[in-house]
Amino acid sequence: MKWKLFEDLTVIAAGLIERINMTGSVSTVKYGGKKVTEKHDRLSYPAAAKLIFSQLQSFKFVTDLSEIAAVGHRVVAGSTVFKQATLMTAAKIAELKQLNDFAPLHNPTEVKYIELVQQELPKVPQYAVFDSQFFTKLPETNAIYSLPYEYTKKFGIRRYGEHGISHDYISRRAAELLAKPYADLKMITLHLGSGASVAAEKTGQAFDTSMGFAPLTGVTMGTRAGDVDPSIIPYLMKKLNCSVEDVLRILNQKSGLLGISGISPDMRDLLAAKEQPRARLAIEIFINRIVKYVGAYFTELGGADALIFAGGIGENNVLLRQEIVNRLAVLGFQLDSKLNQAGKEGLISTAASTVKILIIPTDEELSMIQQIKQQMAAAK
Repeated sequence: MKWKLFEDLTVIAAGLIERINMTGSVSTVKYGGKKVTEKHDRLSYPAAAKLIFSQLQSFKFVTDLSEIAAVGHRVVAGSTVFKQATLMTAAKIAELKQLNDFAPLHNPTEVKYIELVQQELPKVPQYAVFDSQFFTKLPETNAIYSLPYEYTKKFGIRRYGEHGISHDYISRRAAELLAKPYADLKMITLHLGSGASVAAEKTGQAFDTSMGFAPLTGVTMGTRAGDVDPSIIPYLMKKLNCSVEDVLRILNQKSGLLGISGISPDMRDLLAAKEQPRARLAIEIFINRIVKYVGAYFTELGGADALIFAGGIGENNVLLRQEIVNRLAVLGFQLDSKLNQAGKEGLISTAASTVKILIIPTDEELSMIQQIKQQMAAAK
């Protein structure tokens, strides 16, 4: 679990709690150029929430919790019900609980934390900001599947997309860096991390995205399979004599880079072991799927003004950026090797490149705070 404390739009402190409900729980707090790491004895979800507020006071970031003006929660799936940052009342939480099927690995835990934080800060307004909200305006051509249309409408089956907070932030930040109107740009954004997705933006809004009905589909991810033939699900059920839930668990938690390599879901581990055939295969498949989506979106958009790398892998991995762009050279993409090696925010393409290529470190928390401030101002 990650958290950040903002004063207006400036980060005062940030923290991370890892290995929740596991042995060797660890908390990290960063502030003023310092980093403090502490070990804990198997932190539960409630204990982790309490620890955060304890740290806010023990590190003297606040003298009293009443100083907190609002809390924002990142929530993966808002379906088409939640289209903006939303104040979480009891009624809205009840609505949100009805959407668990859209992101069963994410939403239930996120709802749990909203309730836990409400217990700790009962008088503080809490907002949910949804990864899916950026994609609620997808054109129907890209949003729906080729199913009987009545099922699409009756059951809400469509492409919801995820990482929307990140894609929204980096595409708008790219417009700032390029000094061009956001609505005039055609962009392809890459959020590449343990979870990964590709999105296309056009006329100032999302146009297409690789993730679908749930955060499972699209490109190959750390433990998620990405796109697979749905016929594989009943096939594995027969072969493994297991339930559909078991197969979905395999596709979500045991596939992707981990499943292919048999080594790790972490790209850093695979690059260190790239001489091993399965590790190299996992890397190749990861690159291949990204290039396929970029090529498809380039054609769909009728060309592109910018390609943007973000996320843990996108922002930090020089080699993978180079390999991805090399395979896009047929479309006129060219990378400046020195700028790519430097890895700083901004342009990393050559002057001759037909598409501007940028690195933009994503800042989902800042985007969330900006949206929440807008909602609070509107409420006043």
